[in-house]
Amino acid sequence: MASLAVLLLILSAARASNAAAVRVGLTRIHSNPDVSATEFVRDALRRDMHRHARFARELASSGGRTVAASTRKDLPNGGDYIMTLSIGTPPLSYPAIADTGSDLIWTQCAPCGSQCFKQAGQLYNPSSSTTFGVLPCNSSVSMCAALAGPSPPPGCSCMYNQTYGTGWTAGIQSVETFTFGSTPADQTRVPGIAFGCSNASSDDWNGSAGLVGLGRGSMSLVSQLGAGMFSYCLTRFQDSNSTSTLLLGPSAALNGTGVRTTPFVASPSKAPMSTYYYLNLTGISVGTTALSIPPNAFALRTDGTGGLIVDSGTTITSLIDAAYQQVRAAIESLVTLPVADGSDSTGLDLCFALTSETSTPPTMPSMTLHFDGADMVLPVENYMILGSRVWCLAMRNQTVGAMSTLGNYQQQNVHLLYDIHKETLSFAPAKCSTL
Repeated sequence: MASLAVLLLILSAARASNAAAVRVGLTRIHSNPDVSATEFVRDALRRDMHRHARFARELASSGGRTVAASTRKDLPNGGDYIMTLSIGTPPLSYPAIADTGSDLIWTQCAPCGSQCFKQAGQLYNPSSSTTFGVLPCNSSVSMCAALAGPSPPPGCSCMYNQTYGTGWTAGIQSVETFTFGSTPADQTRVPGIAFGCSNASSDDWNGSAGLVGLGRGSMSLVSQLGAGMFSYCLTRFQDSNSTSTLLLGPSAALNGTGVRTTPFVASPSKAPMSTYYYLNLTGISVGTTALSIPPNAFALRTDGTGGLIVDSGTTITSLIDAAYQQVRAAIESLVTLPVADGSDSTGLDLCFALTSETSTPPTMPSMTLHFDGADMVLPVENYMILGSRVWCLAMRNQTVGAMSTLGNYQQQNVHLLYDIHKETLSFAPAKCSTL
């Protein structure tokens, strides 16, 4: 869930043969003129650290090694991708965080007392919907299926308590009709979507009323719609006038020159790592210089540690320390500006001071991420960020566990296609504001 906030307005949807074709407009809502770039990055980093602490806790609980990190929740400007969809009959619109790093779809449900967070819109009330139902324990998408067995007792329901990087939520797994489409002419109603009806949650959900998981598991929206593939294209962080795009189903396909494709690394079988999209990053170059990074730095180990995931919910890319220190040294050697301490203002490790005489950052080469069979070329604006009198490397070292993450700041103006059937990630440079 992470650092760029967007309002997803679903423009069209179709479901045929259990496959969905959905186009989603992404409107940035973090572009508050009163919030500076440095404040936004600082709060996004805090949110990222909380998210990575959750990854570490989940890994430890699944049998991996134990790790720990300090986290904070005071993140008023740490944005997310917020999608607006409708639930129930009659349909009730609600905003939900879109997250490729989890599977569960959930919203707050009435009655909801002091254990629920305040939300701007009306609470969804299952008693007011004619299509609400409780998900049977033995459903293939039930979190309790393994415990319930093939013949659960009558009326068996599945209670959940789900923990995220930004908080937690608890409730009962249910089924409902979801409506996609911004106007009556293009709306499509999809019955039987399994979701979580939450009646208790933490209070740090950043303007949403729930969450929509887009991960690899059976409970995610991608899996339940039978979409097979989805793609998104994110406009520049500083562009507050254009919209980004999310596509699910056949319309998500990438064509034309410049498309590069790399296979997903098989995810660990244990949850929650099984829901993440792992990639094989084999090296990094700055300009024409290949950095001296150990060849197995990003390897996914048999115990589920290590590896690198691509994540819509993390803002700033985090690299295992051995790789980050090489990137940091390479950038520092190329920039002649004085190094500045930007840790308080941005939370970033490497910043350079800008003065009235040097208000424009110097020209820098591109950075290339070498994936298995495909190179992703990052222009300087995708790895450096301009703040208030500072210019900073928009990456950080990964000291919380050993998993690295390709964040959405590095994904700006890159069209990324997640092909679930082919088990590949394809990408191409794009002007996302015109997609």
